[in-house]
Amino acid sequence: MPELIPVLSAAELRRLVFDLAQRITVDYRGRDLVMIGVLKGSFVFLSDLIRQLGIPVKVDFVQASSYGNGTESSGRIQLLKGVNLDIRDQDVLVVEDIVDTGFTVRWIIDYLASMHPRSVGVCALIDKQARRKADVPIPYAGYMAGDGFLVGYGLDHAEQYRNLPEVCRLKL
Repeated sequence: MPELIPVLSAAELRRLVFDLAQRITVDYRGRDLVMIGVLKGSFVFLSDLIRQLGIPVKVDFVQASSYGNGTESSGRIQLLKGVNLDIRDQDVLVVEDIVDTGFTVRWIIDYLASMHPRSVGVCALIDKQARRKADVPIPYAGYMAGDGFLVGYGLDHAEQYRNLPEVCRLKL
C-alpha cells in the first residue's frame, strides 16, 4: 500500500492560491487575460484561482501528456486537446499543477505562441525547479518542491489521488 506524506495542507493551499491570485490581479489589471488550464492536473487549482481573481478572465484548456501512468516524463509530448478560444492579441497565462522537467510547459508555450497572443506567461501551483531541463520562466510559482512524486489537489498518479484536499508525497 502506498504511503501519503503531507506536503501542503488545505489551509496552506488556500493561502498560496489567494497570494497568487492577488499578484495576478495586480499584474493583469486592465488587460485581456485568458487563462489556459493544463488538463487534467490543473483543474482544481485553476478553479480556486479564478474565483480569487479581482479581474475579468476567460478560461480555456489544453491537454498534453508526457507521463502516461509512470512517475517519470517520457520527454515526448502528445497534444490531446487544443485551445478553442481565439487568443490572438490576448495576454495568456498557462496554469499548471506542477512544472517538473519543463518539457511539457515549454511545448505548450511554443504551441500557444504560434497563435500570436500578446504575451504568454506561466502560473504553477508547484515548481520543481531542481529537476528543470527546459528553459521555462515561472513568474507565478506557488510552492518550490524538492524530490518525490506529489499527488492530491488535482495531481495524480495513474489517475488516482486527484481528490485529496491537500498535496502529499507518494511513497511507493
